[in-house]
Amino acid sequence: MTKYVDLHLCAPLNNVEKAKKMIAKSSEMGYGAVGIPLSSNVGSIDVEHLRKICNDAGLDFVTRIDLTPRNPGELLSSLRRFRRKFEVISVKCNSKPVARQAAKDHRVDLFSFSGAQPANRFFDAAQAELASVSSASLEIDMSLLLSLEGFLRIRLLSSLRRETALAKGFRVPVVFSSGASDVSLLRRPRDYLALATLFDLGASVAAKAFSENPSSLVQRNRLKLSPDFVAPGLRVVRRRDP
Repeated sequence: MTKYVDLHLCAPLNNVEKAKKMIAKSSEMGYGAVGIPLSSNVGSIDVEHLRKICNDAGLDFVTRIDLTPRNPGELLSSLRRFRRKFEVISVKCNSKPVARQAAKDHRVDLFSFSGAQPANRFFDAAQAELASVSSASLEIDMSLLLSLEGFLRIRLLSSLRRETALAKGFRVPVVFSSGASDVSLLRRPRDYLALATLFDLGASVAAKAFSENPSSLVQRNRLKLSPDFVAPGLRVVRRRDP
């Protein structure tokens, strides 16, 4: 995969022309791969059509599903159902029990939080410690910083400073994504990286959050989804008969 990866391009799949414009704009801005959230019942024909649109734009297409479970039990059920159907599974944590389950479950790739209110953001030391073992990554949608104004933006920045400091302390990977649902919210990777300075991330750490971290996540999952995968570090090697 190429250098910059946007794992959360919220292209409207019910509006093909708008989706095409967002995909083309992402390519123009320098991304090499995009993850587009799909519905749980998406058909293979629709996936291949979307893959072709991305390929024609010069982008690697990553399949993704966004889960918004109401409780840990619902999350576990969804993980059993979807883990082998999508390359990336993201969980929006709208309660502390869901956040804890998402952080400790190795089947979760990304977890994130809603809005700017601290009461709705459950990333604390306990959450970070769980995620450090499971290898789940904290995802930050940059579009929220662009859409919020005034006190709400200040409050969000304060939360992000705290969360990224915790992630660094517990070695939890951070993934930056655009989270853009419209072309107007798309920015070049370096523009987003400049925003990251507002919550005290070093340049190298911020760059990894938009390149190395999402790229390695996708590569790891593609390997696991391969029919040759047996277990971490163990693959089936097929040889031709002499």
